Amino acid sequence: MAELRYNPLLRDWTIVASNRQNRPHMPKDYCPFCPGSGKVPDGYDVYKYDNDFPALCPDPPEPDPVATKLYKTAPSYGKCEVILYSPEHTKTLPELSVEHIEKLINLWTERFEELAKDPKHKYIMIFENRGEEVGVTMPHPHGQIYAYSKMPLKIQTELAACKEHYEENGSCLLCDMNREEKEFAQRVIIENDHFICYLPFFTDFPYGVFIVSKNHKTALPDFTPEEKRSLAEILKQTTGTMDELFDRLFPYMMVLHQRPVNDEDVEDYYHFHIEFYPPLRAKDRIKYYASSEMGAWAATNPLCVEDTAEHLREAYRKYMDKEKARN
Repeated sequence: MAELRYNPLLRDWTIVASNRQNRPHMPKDYCPFCPGSGKVPDGYDVYKYDNDFPALCPDPPEPDPVATKLYKTAPSYGKCEVILYSPEHTKTLPELSVEHIEKLINLWTERFEELAKDPKHKYIMIFENRGEEVGVTMPHPHGQIYAYSKMPLKIQTELAACKEHYEENGSCLLCDMNREEKEFAQRVIIENDHFICYLPFFTDFPYGVFIVSKNHKTALPDFTPEEKRSLAEILKQTTGTMDELFDRLFPYMMVLHQRPVNDEDVEDYYHFHIEFYPPLRAKDRIKYYASSEMGAWAATNPLCVEDTAEHLREAYRKYMDKEKARN
């Protein structure tokens, strides 16, 4: 079964993808994403691979005949792609060179532009799940792209907030957040010419940083080559800092927030940023989403953001010292 089911309580769509139950746990002696597997080219730097177990697809089956006036269904139209970061099975994002990450960003950009050509696609989400703590079954370094035919609820909410802020203040909400974070300074972790990384004032994850473009841009295709290189640098440094924090592979969910496609123009009030949702609150302690958080969306951060920001800044200093020693 693969279909969309409408939730009338939230006015949102649930993806039903029981076909993904057949996803295998890869044996230790085989990886389909490694050169020589027959699944990918024998030589590549970064590579787009159509997901073998997609939750959304361009030719979805008809939904099961269970819909009513109240309970609507829709075909699970869309596209699911896997983006391979490297042919090396154990390389992770912070271990790649800046030049290599630039190639990854260029592939993300190319896929965003290509998927936007389908008028049925409404939102294109580029993301990465990293670590067993967030359910990763394939250790080979990779991210994913989902092209949705229905606008996800969280993105709808964020867009509405940005639009309302713009109408009330005549300014972009993310631009204003950047300004306030820079003025306060204590939550800023990393900054370069074109991007800034900080723990937002309101984050519900102890180490849930944002990477935000300094210039008012809405999506990857808007960036100059210089901005893409700055993005590659800060992605490498941010994820490297996370690994340095507890001296271990740091699990996270990373999501690029960009403008919608084939929808209203949001250029005035929306702003490119990357959100991280790392589940660790300490080296071996998970920050779980409990009943009030799931049931009421009453987010709770168990640690003070200004304290965890200092932990990250110290980890960043250690990471950069090691990078200088290696170079």
